Amino acid sequence: MASDSFGWLLYLLPILVLFHIGLWKLFEKAGRKGWEALIPFYNAYVMIELAGRPKWWIVLFFIPVINIIAAIALMLDFAKCYGKFDFIEHAGVIIVPFIMFPIWGFDKNTRYFGKSLTEDFRKKHPFKKSAGREWADAIVFAVVAATLIRSFLLEAYTIPTGSMEKSLLIGDFLFVSKVNYGGRVPMTPVAFPFAHHTMPGTTNVKAYWDGIELKYRRLPGFESVERGDVVVFNYPEGDTVVVETQAEASYYQLVRQLGRDAVRSNPNFTIVVRPVDKRENYIKRCLAIGGDTLKIVNAQVFVNGKPAENPSQGQKAYYVKSNGTDFNPQTLTDMNISVSQATADEYYFNMTKDESEQIKRWSNVKEVHPIVKLEGDYDPMVFPHNPSFKWNQDNFGPLIVPKKGWTVKLDSLTIPVYKRAIQVYEGNQVDEQNGRLIINGKPSDSYTFKMNYYWMMGDNRDNSLDSRFWGFVPEDHVVGKALFIWMSLNENGSFLGKVRWNRLFKGIH
Repeated sequence: MASDSFGWLLYLLPILVLFHIGLWKLFEKAGRKGWEALIPFYNAYVMIELAGRPKWWIVLFFIPVINIIAAIALMLDFAKCYGKFDFIEHAGVIIVPFIMFPIWGFDKNTRYFGKSLTEDFRKKHPFKKSAGREWADAIVFAVVAATLIRSFLLEAYTIPTGSMEKSLLIGDFLFVSKVNYGGRVPMTPVAFPFAHHTMPGTTNVKAYWDGIELKYRRLPGFESVERGDVVVFNYPEGDTVVVETQAEASYYQLVRQLGRDAVRSNPNFTIVVRPVDKRENYIKRCLAIGGDTLKIVNAQVFVNGKPAENPSQGQKAYYVKSNGTDFNPQTLTDMNISVSQATADEYYFNMTKDESEQIKRWSNVKEVHPIVKLEGDYDPMVFPHNPSFKWNQDNFGPLIVPKKGWTVKLDSLTIPVYKRAIQVYEGNQVDEQNGRLIINGKPSDSYTFKMNYYWMMGDNRDNSLDSRFWGFVPEDHVVGKALFIWMSLNENGSFLGKVRWNRLFKGIH
């Protein structure tokens, strides 16, 4: 960690030095003291005065996100004070001010003309933008504003799979708040606007440059992730996707089909590892937060010893036996229950616990019970992928979700559960020797976590890849909180016929 900080200092120090040297010279050209350029926030106040902005503008520099927009506007106003009106000059002062300021500061022909926002300045130094310049400025402003909004305030998402039914359906369009938990500062800042990880229209062209990767930081939020929140987060498995003949496939889906060793050893597969903020976006419900003890018994989730689910939300496969009479298909469609028939009187319903209680009361139903894997029926695909833990997706745990500052004793029962978090998510060098962890070269009998972690699960339990399969979700992977559905489309009919009108602007609980 210390070496990383020192490396960044080597990059940032010359940039900061050049920026402040250039600002010092420009302040002197305007009749101000050069040393004023060295004082944080006060130098912004001086720039506000030199540009002719109201003095209260300094307040904007203390408001997250707003301060970025205010800084861009002030830099442009400040450049105009020195007769810099060209598009290239404005782009330069926003993108590389540490280059532009020294050039202008040491240029004998560059001088301070006055406050650029005053009427007198406009009369003395009239500047009319061409149509092309107007369009360029508008496009640049729109891109910058939209990028800031998507990064720190609000972003739209689409539900592509049924892992969150009944709560969220395929074709739901959501707004996800970045503000609630605090906007995450981009960890891979150099990226193509409006693209996540792949360039539009391509399958394998990166939409980002990973030559610069920043440490995880988050702006202050209104709340922390709570139990029951529907959360968008980056896929926590380090191996994001597998590319086969230029077509992307889910890494975990392939692992489930073929096994981990088969996927990793197959020469036709290339495992692509992306930065944290460029991994696939997933959406699940948070069932446990850092410090909670979680256990699943016969598909019922318990957190700290108490049932942790709303019986009207989570759905599961149920065995249903009838008296031989068919079910009304329209009724099942209206209840949004998917059905497959095994025999003349045996069915499999995917439904919630509340719905199962309702169906038990139907006159033609003889038997209803959930389809549950037996306790002790080990599933190697289930976290922590260790035969010492006879867990499956319906009978799991108990385990403690890590919390920032929590110290875990490292032994044969905890190492398989927490080793990945210690090594991959918290960035430690970890080796295992004779059942003991060597962390950063030192034998360790315990470890204190540096981040909070969460346990995420889909409401559609039998059709969801979630924490039961890949474990904890670290806080640096959290993107935002799902707020409401602004549009919802099904797959059938014309456009108006596809709209699920009863779901428009529906809040997510």
